[in-house]
Amino acid sequence: LMHDGKALQSGTSHNFGDGFAKAYEVQFTDKDNTLKYVHQTSWGVTTRIIGALIMVHGDNSGLVLPPKIAPTQVMVVPIMQNKEGVLDKATEVKNSLSKKFRVKIDDTDKSPGFKFAEQEMRGIPVRVELGPKDIAADKCVIVRRDTGVKTEVILSELENVLEKTLSDMQREMLERAKAHREAHTYEVSGYEEFKKTAAEKPGFIRAMWCGERSCEDKIKEDTGATSRCMPFGEKEIGETCVCCGKPAKKLVYWGKAY
Repeated sequence: LMHDGKALQSGTSHNFGDGFAKAYEVQFTDKDNTLKYVHQTSWGVTTRIIGALIMVHGDNSGLVLPPKIAPTQVMVVPIMQNKEGVLDKATEVKNSLSKKFRVKIDDTDKSPGFKFAEQEMRGIPVRVELGPKDIAADKCVIVRRDTGVKTEVILSELENVLEKTLSDMQREMLERAKAHREAHTYEVSGYEEFKKTAAEKPGFIRAMWCGERSCEDKIKEDTGATSRCMPFGEKEIGETCVCCGKPAKKLVYWGKAY
């Protein structure tokens, strides 16, 4: 479920059976020495996953990447790097952290403010700021991309603090995404309620379905919502189809998609 309440199909798997095999004459010789059509599956882990990542976690400043998949987890940003010892210390910190994290150093000639904005736009999970005063005090400032929270950290404790910070960020980003989904998932039992919810409340609608294509088509025509998911292991919420009132077969998550 994206930020605007629309559903995005992504990371799905499909059982094609032998439909495509028959269309394209894809066969194999079975152990009984007869030609048979292959059965195919499709696993949709594609670039659409990247789009979902951007839409679920991103904000007005740019990307917000979960630490586990971020190409760069930590960006060291030296402040007043032309002053003696600053760039050397920043490089030392970067090299030390690289043993445990994916780390880069922004040693370009851009201003600190520009560097901060650029790393925020790129979604780097944690920024480490290090200037002359920080070095003199044997500390630095770390900034979380997802919350913007700044924390002063003693350099000798930086590795341990970063490890916990990245772990917390990973967990909390998932929790926020789940909370958003749950807050925008609505349970309905009647068709008028379904139509009203679809029109006024962006998100998922949990409702029972009889399994008939005609009801699925009617729901789409009336509301723009389509069946998005039939979850395993969830308790059914009724005995009749939300559309026609006949005995229901499946609990379905419905939603409007892109």
